[in-house]
Amino acid sequence: MAGYPSPVLGGGSPADDGRVGVDMTRPVEVVDELASEQDWLCCAGCRVLIYRKRFDRLAGVCPECGQHTQLVLTQRFEQLLDSGSITAVDTGQTIDDPLRFSDRIAYRNRLTDARHATALSAAVEVVSGTIGGYPVVVAAMDFRFLGGSMGAAEGEAVTRAAEAALRKRVPLLLVTASGGARMQEGAISLMQMAKTSNAMAALDEAGLLTITLVTDPTYGGVAASFATLSDVILAEPGARMGFAGPRVIEQTIRRKLPDGFQTAEFLLRHGLVDDVRPRAELASVLGVLATASAPVPRRWGEAETDPTRYHPDQLAMKSSADVVRLARDLDRPTTLDHLVNWVEGFVELHGDRTGFDCPAVVGGIAILDGLPVVVIGHQKGHDTAELVRRNFGMASPAGYRKAARLMRLAAKLRVPLVTLLDTPGAYPGLDAEEHGQSSAVAECMRIMGGLPSPVVSVITGEGGSGGALALGVANRVLMCENAMYSVISPEGCAAILWKTSEAATAAAEALRVDARSSLELGIVDGVVPEPNSGAHADPAEASELVRRAVVCALRELRTQDGQELVAERRQRFRRFGTEP
Repeated sequence: MAGYPSPVLGGGSPADDGRVGVDMTRPVEVVDELASEQDWLCCAGCRVLIYRKRFDRLAGVCPECGQHTQLVLTQRFEQLLDSGSITAVDTGQTIDDPLRFSDRIAYRNRLTDARHATALSAAVEVVSGTIGGYPVVVAAMDFRFLGGSMGAAEGEAVTRAAEAALRKRVPLLLVTASGGARMQEGAISLMQMAKTSNAMAALDEAGLLTITLVTDPTYGGVAASFATLSDVILAEPGARMGFAGPRVIEQTIRRKLPDGFQTAEFLLRHGLVDDVRPRAELASVLGVLATASAPVPRRWGEAETDPTRYHPDQLAMKSSADVVRLARDLDRPTTLDHLVNWVEGFVELHGDRTGFDCPAVVGGIAILDGLPVVVIGHQKGHDTAELVRRNFGMASPAGYRKAARLMRLAAKLRVPLVTLLDTPGAYPGLDAEEHGQSSAVAECMRIMGGLPSPVVSVITGEGGSGGALALGVANRVLMCENAMYSVISPEGCAAILWKTSEAATAAAEALRVDARSSLELGIVDGVVPEPNSGAHADPAEASELVRRAVVCALRELRTQDGQELVAERRQRFRRFGTEP
């Protein structure tokens, strides 16, 4: 592999208005004679000298501070795609200089200089290949070419990449690095935003996975079109993305921006990207995502034995006080614990894409015994620190909107949805009300009811009120033996009807919150047994029992088409409260 370009060590400097496409790189750091001889480099982030060969082995990442440098396209493709799998995709012919534009230098001359300096015809190249053996189409941007700005050639290349993915029925990966739209092409450049957005919409309609990898920097018209329309948005550490550049924002609002503004880490905290991954992890993460489009064996899951109990007389009578205590035990396996035990690969997806991420709900794409699934679940924790960080499993509106986004992804990809319920209820705080908690819960139930994919829900611990049901509108609803499911917490019911929280045990008995009662009432379809002393006593065994129950439920549901699944699910909930 060729050495990594040292100008990248200083990072890319996006245009102040996010749209200028020229003169956007920082100068090369030159430290001493060793650097000039290309044996050593100086990281502009931490000022540490780095041995060139070590830097190359780390794919252009500083070993001291982790700063990720810009890559040229050949390096990017080699880093992401399987060796020997890369084939160029034709990106067509476009007009070069529609406005005959000239400022200090004629635009046609700028293009000629950029092509000579980079050996590229445009800022975007498209290839097909495989990642982990799974076929993909990749459109990648090179910031060296006029700051990665988007003109007619770049818009056409991205659009042809989407059309190639559509034709091949494979995922599309977009690697972005851009200062924005190219001013020298005027409104023709502006139109590329709509052109590429329409191409992404066609992939949505076809049910094909789209992924964006945000690299530094990604601004302006690229960020405001195809870059942020993907199903999954990953970012390299420190990569910056935004509509407007920092200086324009500061001049507009007349105050200094916070440190780290628009960085990948900032975007993750605000729910605008799904994850931030170092370069060394990208190929494996993308391999898991690409698996979501892989075919599944027809006889999937047939070797599994179903542990589920479908008749109340198969279950022991339990006191409600014991059930409540066991359901809330902090040693019970959480959603993330189950995923560690169940799946060969899992990529957690964060954020509601509107400015928030709720840690009380986790979810993403997982590979369950070779079957791609979307998993969503409440997440509590095993100690006080995690319980506080996860808000005790009580989701905010952002949590339910994140869940709704992942539900739509399951529907688009036609993969099963598995939800794991364990919450005292939806968060009832002031912020939650201000941000529409009721509508967020209601939207989840509406989306789940109409999903054309198999849906299995498991109450693994505490199934509290509408906050739990928002993730529980499924074809098959299962419940762990020592879990509880109720319209309200026993304490809340006691406080309202008994006028004292001391009557919580009596309220729990009256509400019949236990699994046996839920099965008798038809609220759940089956009960998953637990180890003798409860799931907390042997979390691994408890998780394995739930996994087997989920696999057996999905095995049955996968034989039904989308319309049948929706009709069955709606009829399941339609009958509650009616006479037999």
